[in-house]
Amino acid sequence: MKLRTAKIAALLMAAAIALAGCANTANTAGSVNLNSLSLDELTAKAKQDGEVNSAGMPDSWANWGQTWSEITEKYGIKHTDVDMSSAEELALFASEKNNATKDIGDVGQSFGPTAVAQGLALPYKTTYWDSIPDWAKDKDGSWIIAYYGTISVVVNKDLVKTVPASFADILAGDYKVSVGDVTKAAQAQCAVLAAAMAYGGSETNIQPGIDYFQKLAKQGRLDLGELSLARLQKGEIALAFLWDYNALGYRDQIKADNPSADYVVSVPSEASVQSGYCTVINPYAKHPYAAALTREYIFSDAGQINLARGYAKPVRDVALPDDVAAKMIPNEQYKNAKMIGDQNAWAKTVEGLGAKWQEDVIAYAS
Repeated sequence: MKLRTAKIAALLMAAAIALAGCANTANTAGSVNLNSLSLDELTAKAKQDGEVNSAGMPDSWANWGQTWSEITEKYGIKHTDVDMSSAEELALFASEKNNATKDIGDVGQSFGPTAVAQGLALPYKTTYWDSIPDWAKDKDGSWIIAYYGTISVVVNKDLVKTVPASFADILAGDYKVSVGDVTKAAQAQCAVLAAAMAYGGSETNIQPGIDYFQKLAKQGRLDLGELSLARLQKGEIALAFLWDYNALGYRDQIKADNPSADYVVSVPSEASVQSGYCTVINPYAKHPYAAALTREYIFSDAGQINLARGYAKPVRDVALPDDVAAKMIPNEQYKNAKMIGDQNAWAKTVEGLGAKWQEDVIAYAS
């Protein structure tokens, strides 16, 4: 999961400071013009970089593991990742600056414009620029959405007697509900937005979503533990809000490990939210060319299909293998799911959402 505590972020910062003395030559923010290079030039420089270090792009999320393996096999570029939330990724870029330990991150859609505003993104358009929808990219390539998902629910049928089909059904249940860390994670924040939309809210009116989860909190039904695959496998979570690609991936992984496990994934019938994740190249990156080549590969047909194998919807229009398409949620369940429309408005809402969540939801949880 791309969920970590502030304590881990602090440990990462401390480690970065300790390693600063032995770091490679620093990249002054914005000094590298990636868009000026041909693909051959970029590839040669990326191979010289020899490694790429990512934030929030773990093997288990959207099948990143296969992409990293293929990049290593194809280009000889080594990879490491430290999992963290979108907010923590940008905070790390900003705090480390020229002592950067991470070259590229994968952040929720609303964090892309934030990265640009804070000077935390290095532009690179890729050779696939013209096939990427306008809504999915910054005009300079400072951020580009590679894939998107829809907020869904995964249900452990051994713990939930009647599988819910809607937000209303969930509210009428008697089981614990897990949503993750709304103060930091884009996935959790979009789950609140989905609930808001189900009850008449919008990107600018999150209150119906807050009210919904406050009701769950007052019922004593809000699970405050970490929303993780491990807890799902152990049967500690009855129902969780997740991006569909995470929920489907977890379902199949749990089933592979335990054939008797019975989990179902669905999209709430009233409404749901669709949103993407975008790569952001750290302007202080020690390996900027390897980071850019990573983005290049992500948008190739092979990279986009890899994301689909992780149950994510690729942003480019690529033909999916039949076995991949067959694992998805039926298309009819997406009829009331909508892409976030006003990104700027949503970004402003997100700025105050963490405090509102703590005051109006967590304060009522038991």
